[in-house]
Amino acid sequence: MQVAVYCGSSSGHNPDYVEAAQALGQYLGEQGINLVFGGGKVGLMGTVADAVLAAGGEVHGVIPEALKDRELAHPGLTHLDVVATMHQRKARMAELADAYIALPGGPGTLEELFEAWTWGQLGYHRKPCALYNVCGYYDALLDFVDRMTGEGFLSPTHAEMLIVASEPAPLVDALRAYQPPARKWS
Repeated sequence: MQVAVYCGSSSGHNPDYVEAAQALGQYLGEQGINLVFGGGKVGLMGTVADAVLAAGGEVHGVIPEALKDRELAHPGLTHLDVVATMHQRKARMAELADAYIALPGGPGTLEELFEAWTWGQLGYHRKPCALYNVCGYYDALLDFVDRMTGEGFLSPTHAEMLIVASEPAPLVDALRAYQPPARKWS
């Protein structure tokens, strides 16, 4: 299994985010689950990659040339694809991944997860999407998902596609057990 992890290129202010990224990376590596990520050595990205590698897992990074050139590429990865654009990065990560997890992060993290989740709703893939809800980081977003559902912009079935967990083992168990719903408009 290969899991794409979307997360911050910074570590945030709460040290619990770094600890959680380390715990998830270690658990993925111990479970023989390979990491697909944005290829950077900085922030939570670098933390989760380092933890997977330290636990004996493989890490496949995908980084745009412009970011590699700023010396942000992680030097110790199992595989590193260098692509021309952010669009190519997202497409390559989606192609490689069997599942998607968002750790704490900013707008880029949300954009990547929301795109994967939307593609799942539309039936472009049948892969699970998850929030690693460390310290309740995504609680306000989950409230908004409830609002989207309540206002009729998201079906309850498609809201339930989004896996939420705050510990690595239940998160991975839910990814493995995922059964996708019928496609939107089917």
